[in-house]
Amino acid sequence: MSEIIEIKDLVKRYGDKVAVNGISFTVHEGELFGFLGPNGAGKTTTVRCVSTLTNITSGTVLVDGVDVVKDQIGAKRCMGVIQQQVSLDKDLTIRENMISHAMYHGMGKQERNARIKELTDYFGLEEYLDKPVDSLSGGWKKRAAIVCAMLHQPKVLFLDEPTSGLDINARRLLWDVVKKLNQSGTTIVLTTHYIEEAQALCDRVGIIDHGKIIALDDPKALIERTGKIAVENMVDGKTEYHYFPSMKDAQDFVADNGLDDATVRKTNLEDVFVELTGKSVGDQK
Repeated sequence: MSEIIEIKDLVKRYGDKVAVNGISFTVHEGELFGFLGPNGAGKTTTVRCVSTLTNITSGTVLVDGVDVVKDQIGAKRCMGVIQQQVSLDKDLTIRENMISHAMYHGMGKQERNARIKELTDYFGLEEYLDKPVDSLSGGWKKRAAIVCAMLHQPKVLFLDEPTSGLDINARRLLWDVVKKLNQSGTTIVLTTHYIEEAQALCDRVGIIDHGKIIALDDPKALIERTGKIAVENMVDGKTEYHYFPSMKDAQDFVADNGLDDATVRKTNLEDVFVELTGKSVGDQK
């Protein structure tokens, strides 16, 4: 499997603060790769470094074989970026935003019109094209932003917390969009602090904390490494967690310790994260 993103010893400092602390990893071509971690862990900073939105302090980043430090323009040609805050121009309609983005990438009128029609048909945006940006809901704004980012047919799409601030229905509709894009061949890198998002979407997940990747694997493997089944029980007003490789092992533990009020459930990625870091995913750094 070929690697479309290669990162080695990436460091990003802001003064005395180390936001990204010497991380190395690769992303496979066609993969949907996720960064999971608490706010302030380094997820967004990593994506900003890889996508040329901020300069790196040291290390090497290659996207589709292009060094993002030595050739930023060349790197940008193969990527699309959606930041947490939708960056559409509020003074323009959705169509005008798309035309503006296409012209930025040097697309001629015939090419851009054909591409806009293709993508808006694909994502069901036709009826919103001539509406002002602020007339759309958050979910539709995100779809429009994705279309803008995909106009020049990038090989890699970066999504920084794409469903932050959306209600659950809009979030799940956007999941379908992301899956559809990935199934069409686009490599996607997304950051999230939603456990269910990482489990539902990602082929592999990198758990990041304090600027370091502390685990990286597919969700199932990360969970199995911790234990497939979790047992929760209260001790002196505090919940204790125990993890087991099978349901039988968990049930035997409950029976042997007389834990009649214990909760037995499947382990999830939040359990993995808490076991690795000692805090919940929503915590601030």
